Parts: sequence; structure tokens; C-alpha cells
Amino acid sequence: MRFHLPALLLASFLTTPAIAQVPCGGSFSGFVEGLKQEAMAQGHSRATVDGFFASVRQDQKVLAADRRQGVFTLDFTTFARRLISKNRMDRGRSNAQKYAATFDRIEREFGVSPGVLLAFWAFETDYGAVQGDFNTANALVTLSHDCRRPELFRPQVLAAITLYEHGDFDPARTTGAWAGEIGMVQMLPKDILENGVDGDGDGHVLLKSSAPDALMSGGKMLQHLGWRAGEPWLQEVRVPATMDWSLAGLDTALPLSQWQAMGVAPRSGQWLAPGLQGKLILPQGRKGPAFIAYPNFDVYFEWNQSFTYVLTAAYFGTRLMGAPVFDAGNPDPALGTGQMKQLQQKLAAHGHDVGKIDGILGAGTRAAVRAEQQRLGLPADAWPTTELLGRL
Repeated sequence: MRFHLPALLLASFLTTPAIAQVPCGGSFSGFVEGLKQEAMAQGHSRATVDGFFASVRQDQKVLAADRRQGVFTLDFTTFARRLISKNRMDRGRSNAQKYAATFDRIEREFGVSPGVLLAFWAFETDYGAVQGDFNTANALVTLSHDCRRPELFRPQVLAAITLYEHGDFDPARTTGAWAGEIGMVQMLPKDILENGVDGDGDGHVLLKSSAPDALMSGGKMLQHLGWRAGEPWLQEVRVPATMDWSLAGLDTALPLSQWQAMGVAPRSGQWLAPGLQGKLILPQGRKGPAFIAYPNFDVYFEWNQSFTYVLTAAYFGTRLMGAPVFDAGNPDPALGTGQMKQLQQKLAAHGHDVGKIDGILGAGTRAAVRAEQQRLGLPADAWPTTELLGRL
């Protein structure tokens, strides 16, 4: 399941230095020869390089998938209810028991809760059942040759050659996502090299067939991305009828004592980490679900860029650790795609940068909505409504 850049693609991009004028395009065979020369210059033998590229072919289906990757328009409640089925809950609990020793080790070494990785495992590959059927070597070389993001994918090809050298990658048979991600939690070759863990002790890191390898590697990856050991990531809260709604959102982190002074309180139990700061998340405005996002929540955005996906994955992680079903509240209805495009056009006419007029409630549109709500004296919760559309 992918929205915007695929999972872990952004993380890899953030940790890969930009390469000036990365070679791309031209004849595919000539491009492959250039990759071979670069691989040998990095110390790989001619036999290794020839063996890796022997079966590599350009894959037009990969390019088609890259160009049609979509961004969804479902609101958080609808999306979460679709993704978090009873079956996924039951299988998550079952896998938590089955791999209890692995999850205990992950918590000791990386400080990551089982729920976090179980949620990613569920959403990325349905607990390993759907890992993708694109030939990974073909996908990576095809996307490196394509001139849209060669600086991202060329290093992945070279990393895959190293995995091949280690006996952990078969260029003819290894398959995964269209963007080159491999295994149960979908990691790119460079990330596997840097964060791969032999969780089952067989001397190899095999993310497609070994759940301990995949889960341990995912835990180490999260730690690498900045996960703070033993800290929570999300907690559902109740909000008062009135407050300064402009403080909600991803841009404002406040001590929990300040949120509490404004009337924000845990929906059940106590604050999970009263000494930390948190951000008030209102995915459907002040009348809908409400959460406090702790610092670890930010790490999710280095795994995936989609706000709704990230919030759903984070929430599912809390559910798997025993949190109750969230209170959906009674939010104002979401605008349809046509209405959202009309709103974006009006916001742009008022001088706001909302990016492409695409009917999608992204960060730019939310910021513009909040600004106009403040200007018009409406509750500035960044949730677009028919009232705001009419006022504009």
C-alpha cells in the first residue's frame, strides 16, 4: 500500500547525498555498461558485475506504475476503518505471540514497541502475504535509467550488487514492489545494507522469507531514523468545545501541561508521557477524532509521506497494544473532490500557495484553510467545510 513516494523511499532519499548530474537516459544497454563500470570502480569484480546484470531487462510496467501512483482522498476515519479489519487485528495479535521473543529483542535493542512494527507489517505486505511481484533488479535499473529520480535509484542498484555478492539477492528471482522495495516490511537495498539484521541467526538477512530478519531490520531502521527508545508515539484525547484551534497541527509542539491547561485530556487513562511535548492532531477538525502526537510520531513521516497513512499506521500500532477504538466524533462532512478543487482555486485567488489544484487536502491546502478561517473569524482547525467554501 503506497501513497506519494513508497514507504521507505523518502527515508532512503533523505539519507542519500545528492549526486550532481547523475547519468540517466540514452540507450539502455549503454546505461547498463556505465553502471557496470561504476560498480567495478567501487571494487566489485567483473564476474560479480556480469553475473548481476546478466538477466537485467528494462521493465515498462515499472515506469507505468511510477507514473500512475495515486494519492487518495479518503478522510482519516473512512481510511482507518478500511485498513484496520478484524482479520488484521486478530493476525496482529497472533503474530505478536508467535514472534514474542523477536519483539522482546527489538524492544531491548532498539526501543521500538511491537505495535509499531506489527502495524507496518500489516499495511505494507499484509503480514508478508503480498510482497510484490516486480523483479527488483529490473525495477531498480529501469528507474535509474529513467531521468525522474536517478539520484535515488542508482545507489540502490549498487547496493543490490553488494547484497548479491553476500548471497542475499538473486537478480533473476528476487521480487518486490515496483520501486525496488523488498520483503515483509518493504526496505530498499541500501537500507538493508545499512540496517539489515540477521534476526534468526542463519548468517543471512532475508527480508522476504524470515519474519525475525524483517522485523529486526525494521526496528533498527526506525532507530536509525530517530526513534526515541521506550517513548510513546500517539495517544487519543478529548478536546474542549472551544480553544485556540490554530495551535493544532504538525507545526506546534507544546508541553502536555499547556494542552491540559487548555482543556485537552486523555480520552482514557493517564498521560502516557507527561514530561514530553506533544502536537494536537485533528485530522477532521475540532469535531472529529483528536490525538496527541509525541516526538516519535515525526519518525513515521520518514517512512511514508502521507498524513492519513501515517496517522492510521500510528493509531493501529496503539490499538495492537491495547488502546480502544477511537471516537470518530461528529465532524463536518468532508468536501468532495470537485468542491475541494473549487476551494483550492479560491484559496489560490486569495494569494495562497496550495500547489497543484488537485482536490487533495495536503499540507499547503490545510495551511491556507487555517489562514482563511482566521481571517474570516471561523474556528481555525484547518478542516475545510462548505461554510468556508461559501464564505470565500
